[in-house]
Amino acid sequence: MTQDMNARFGKVAVLLGGSSAEREVSLMSGGAVLAALQGAGVDAHPFDPAQTDLHILKEAGFERAFIALHGRGGEDGTVQGMLELLGIPYTGSGVMASALSMDKWRTKLVWLAAGLPTPRFHILGEDTDWAAVADDLGLPIFVKPVHEGSSMGATKVTDAAQLPAAWALAARFDTLVIAEAFIAGQELTVPFLGEEVLPVVRIVAPDGNYDYQNKYFTDDTQYFCPSGLADDQEQALRSLMARATKVLGCRGWGRGDLILSADGTPYLLEMNTSPGMTNHSLVPMSARVAGYSFEQLCLSILEGARLG
Repeated sequence: MTQDMNARFGKVAVLLGGSSAEREVSLMSGGAVLAALQGAGVDAHPFDPAQTDLHILKEAGFERAFIALHGRGGEDGTVQGMLELLGIPYTGSGVMASALSMDKWRTKLVWLAAGLPTPRFHILGEDTDWAAVADDLGLPIFVKPVHEGSSMGATKVTDAAQLPAAWALAARFDTLVIAEAFIAGQELTVPFLGEEVLPVVRIVAPDGNYDYQNKYFTDDTQYFCPSGLADDQEQALRSLMARATKVLGCRGWGRGDLILSADGTPYLLEMNTSPGMTNHSLVPMSARVAGYSFEQLCLSILEGARLG
């Protein structure tokens, strides 16, 4: 088995950790991926770009990279660009799609240009007319950094007077802050693996608050996969996600988040090109329903590693 895997993949670096605000989650994701690949006989090794310069990858003879980094510096096209220069095939989306998907504002602009539905929004700044934003978007409003994931720096605002503090919190993480209209409905996520769109996962968080703590460190959030949606609705959402990934240029694997409103209208929220792979993560959950074990999922992602 080991000899076959060496011939198939060569020496593999699992990129994990990094220096973003999501380092802790990345270490968990990367550790799980590393264990799965090693268990399958892959010559896989941990590699933390926060501790070792990436150019060492080439010198150390690595032939593939599994990117298990989250957030800026790992999911935003920078690592992808470096791996392109080094000539090392890597998992997930390329430079452009990674950079675009990490930018919630520009992702929404592309989706809107393609006629795809996404909640209305405003970009916030210190001189924003807070009352005007609240009047236009209505309440509640979600305020979040444009370039962060895992709900880092995000606030659900229920009163216009809370907007300046919510902006200030998000601005600690990013120079760009977005306010997004709240859509009441079911929170859903739809992963993809290669050309296959995987089953929809329905998320029910305590008090509707799917924040960092409820994503990774509690067992209070409920996940339903199969989603419990009608078959035609599930298929429509998977088709929508296929279009949403295509217009952004995503490839390999990833996960799109959306809200299904009470009247059945879907609204795309954001795209994750290097999603979590922890024991609370949604891509492995969906993949299991599609027939992939965690090990098979990791091998399939690694199989799709490429350049360009």
